This record gives sequence, structure tokens and C-alpha cells, in this order.
Amino acid sequence: MTERILIRPASQDDLEIIVMFNAAMALETERRQLDLATLRQGTLALLESPGYGFYILAELPEDKRYKPVGQLLITYEWSDWRNGAFWWIQSVYVKPNCRGQGVFRAMHDHILVRAKADSRVCGLRLYVERENRRAQTVYQRLGLTPSAYTVFEQDFVLGDGIIHK
Repeated sequence: MTERILIRPASQDDLEIIVMFNAAMALETERRQLDLATLRQGTLALLESPGYGFYILAELPEDKRYKPVGQLLITYEWSDWRNGAFWWIQSVYVKPNCRGQGVFRAMHDHILVRAKADSRVCGLRLYVERENRRAQTVYQRLGLTPSAYTVFEQDFVLGDGIIHK
């Protein structure tokens, strides 16, 4: 199945599909209704600034053309201990009717090959909701292991989309 999955870099032309996928993912995984204007601005900011990271899209053939069915975002974390950057896998989404067809595996394999070929990359990381056992099982099948770390945060942007400092 993965041989018919096309993986490609996202561009500004993909803004609306990425916004739609991110909104669907937030609603499904965290029951959060995101502010679409803020989400659109944030997504566009990343697409215009390669230093922030990059998106890839997975596409499957539909009606004689390939159409996006999944996405994955990579952002960067510098590790002074390793003198390299971790690539953080974020904003993973696969359309529900396309799950179980190897879409995430194809995106992960693509990222893994790229990361290993880049001497500046020291590893891959991702975070997952504690209760999302299905995703955790998929990640472990692909060779990812739970970290010794627990993520803590201070979120300055609350549900109302307003920055609170």
C-alpha cells in the first residue's frame, strides 16, 4: 500500500488543507475548537519561515489525481549535549477513512531517512496525549520508545486565542 502514497513538502498553496487538518486533529484528540484565524496565521508563519520547521503531506490517488490525506510537522530543538538538533514530529493527522493504510508509516519513514541523512540531526521526538493508546501503539511499532522525560509547559495562549503574559 505504501508504494502508492506520495510524500511531498507542503507549500503556501497547501495552507487551507493544513489548517483544516490541524483543526480536525485538535478537535479529535483534545476536543479543542481552534480559532481558525489564529491557526491560519500561525500555519502561514511557519510556511514562510523555514527556520521554524516544515510540513510534509501524504497523498493518495483519488479520481486520477493525488490528494492530501495526511500531514506531519517537523520543528527543531537544539541539543547542546549532542551538538545537534532533534526534529520534533508534531501536528500528525491522517484522515479517518485513510487510517490503517500505512499513511503515517510512509510519512515517518520519509522523515527518518531525511533526518538520518542530515548530520545536524541527532534524533526524532514526539509527544502524544497520555490517553491516546492507539497512536502510542503505532509509534512503538515504528521503533519510537517512551522518553524518560515528562513534558511540562506554561501555555501563554489560552483557549480564547489571546496571548496572556
